[in-house]
Amino acid sequence: MVWENSPSHICRGGDFRGLAFCCPPVKYCPLHKAIEVLGITPDEFSKIKEDFGKKTRLGEGKNTCFGSLVWCCKITKPCPFRDSEMLKIGMGEDEYMELKQKLSEEILKNSKVIQATIEKFAEKGIPKEVAEKAILETGDLVEAYKEAQKIVAVSENK
Repeated sequence: MVWENSPSHICRGGDFRGLAFCCPPVKYCPLHKAIEVLGITPDEFSKIKEDFGKKTRLGEGKNTCFGSLVWCCKITKPCPFRDSEMLKIGMGEDEYMELKQKLSEEILKNSKVIQATIEKFAEKGIPKEVAEKAILETGDLVEAYKEAQKIVAVSENK
């Protein structure tokens, strides 16, 4: 699988990157708490995902539960609707997961909280690009800070 450290679904305790696998915010579930923490409204979340779908092949898949692969689950979760649509358009699992990873990054980059966190990391001496990379790779702010500190320490020791 292309996205080696891909998270679990939000409803299964996954980190913020798991928002890439969420359904539309039509009923109350762990998705709502996650986007609230990130400072994203349900409408903003839907727009981010729909806009991403318009720019990529995740926008295809009209016969899935919500009419687009952008709303589908992680590839490790069995789904005949997603799989048949992927087969129909010739999309493999690697492409699907690569696009889902990019979608997760798009969601996080559009978060006011993530942007503020990057600024806070910078105030503590962590370059913004290192902070953003750590957050996008971990989806967890505490882990991202630890990872960013390690990266900075290694670069300072060179």
